[in-house]
Amino acid sequence: MNVSHLVSSYGYIAVFALVAVESLGVPLPGETVLIAAASYAGATHRLSIWLVFLVGAAAAVLGDTIGYWIGDVGGYRLLRRYGRYVRMDEPKIKVARYLFDRHGGAVVFFGRFVSVLRTYAAFLAGTTRMRYRRFLLFNATGGILWAAVYSFLAYKAAGFLAHASTPFAIAAGSVAVVAVVAGMLLLRRNMAGLIVKAEAAYPGPLDAPAAEPTSTA
Repeated sequence: MNVSHLVSSYGYIAVFALVAVESLGVPLPGETVLIAAASYAGATHRLSIWLVFLVGAAAAVLGDTIGYWIGDVGGYRLLRRYGRYVRMDEPKIKVARYLFDRHGGAVVFFGRFVSVLRTYAAFLAGTTRMRYRRFLLFNATGGILWAAVYSFLAYKAAGFLAHASTPFAIAAGSVAVVAVVAGMLLLRRNMAGLIVKAEAAYPGPLDAPAAEPTSTA
C-alpha cells in the first residue's frame, strides 16, 4: 500500500478511511497515513493541517466507537476464532487482556499511541464490558491528543526539513527521525516482556472474560 500516493491522490478521504478502519479493528496504516498527510501539508501546503488534525481525530473517535460496539456484541469468541487472520494470536490477546484487566481506561487512552493496542483496545473495551461513558471519555481525549501530537509534529518537522539549507539543520532533523525510530524499537522490546508476564497471569488456553471489567483505572 503506497500511503504517499493515497495522500496525494485522495487527501482527507484517505486519512479518514484508514484511521477509522484501523481504529475499529483492522490492521491498516492509520497512523502512517496521518503522519504522511501532515508531512505533505507541511512540505507542500496543499492540505490544511487543521483539517488533517480534525479529520484524523474524528476518524479515530468514530472508528474506536464502532470497534467498541463490535466487541460488545461479538466479544471474546469472535477474537479467539478470527484473531489469527489479523495478526492477533493468543500471546497478543493475553498481553491485551493483561493490560486491560489491570489498567482499564488508561489502556484506551494510551493505547492510541501503541500500534497493537491502537487497533484492538476499543474492541477489548467492548468485550470486557467497560462502561460506555467511561470508554467514551478516554477514547475521545486519547484520539484528539493522538491526532494533535502526530499531525502538528509531523507538519512542523516537514516544514523544517523542506527549508533546511545548512548541514546543521539537516542533522537536527535526522536526529529527530532517529529518536522516533528508537522509540518504536523500545516499544517492540517491551512487548516481549509483556508477553512473558501475560502468559504467567493466564497460563494455558484463555477463558472468556468476566462480564464486568476488573479495572478501576
